[in-house]
Amino acid sequence: MRKPAAARPAKKAKARTGTGTRPIAQPAEPAMDVAVGRRIRDLRRVRQFSLETVASRTELSIGFLSQIERGLSSPSLRVLATLADVLGVGIAALFGASPSSDGGSDQVVTRGLQRPELKLWRTGVSKQLLSPASADNRLNLFLVHLEPGGSTGDELYTHDGEEAGLVLEGEMMLTVDSETWSLKTGDSFRFASRRPHRFSNPAQDAKAVVLWVNCVTGAG
Repeated sequence: MRKPAAARPAKKAKARTGTGTRPIAQPAEPAMDVAVGRRIRDLRRVRQFSLETVASRTELSIGFLSQIERGLSSPSLRVLATLADVLGVGIAALFGASPSSDGGSDQVVTRGLQRPELKLWRTGVSKQLLSPASADNRLNLFLVHLEPGGSTGDELYTHDGEEAGLVLEGEMMLTVDSETWSLKTGDSFRFASRRPHRFSNPAQDAKAVVLWVNCVTGAG
């Protein structure tokens, strides 16, 4: 399995001031990094994995993993998929959402205003979880938003499972193995997630929206 290269730690942005007296509020995206990092740390501790163990299995540095867990670095989708594999869960389990008290892992319905969202804000990719949140789920449904120019990166990556999708809006470039397709509204796809892949939005002025299904086959 091809492992992703460790991303560079996110640089802390300096607060700008408008009049010199009141600082402009910082964007909310770093709070997402903190929530995801906390969820990764909790899953690692539940499984009684040390940072050293996870580092050796992912080929990521201990320092980089520590920064992710503390919300100091924004991981790419490739890194999150690799961590999910090692932790024995689907990527939906990293959203930081807990099953609701009215259904737990048996929850059937997810309301439109209650969708957990994972914003990979540095790469222009965000994923809304449409299916009920549970670390035990094997089948998960997402609404993926690709900002103009957004992508999973230049490197192909792999993870456990199988996936399929339907382009609802815009255009998406999908690479699986050595072949690349341009998918437009109404086009669909399916492939085994162990096949090296990547995807992106080639448009510079329009968002792409994709209904995406992930089925985890060997986690846990």
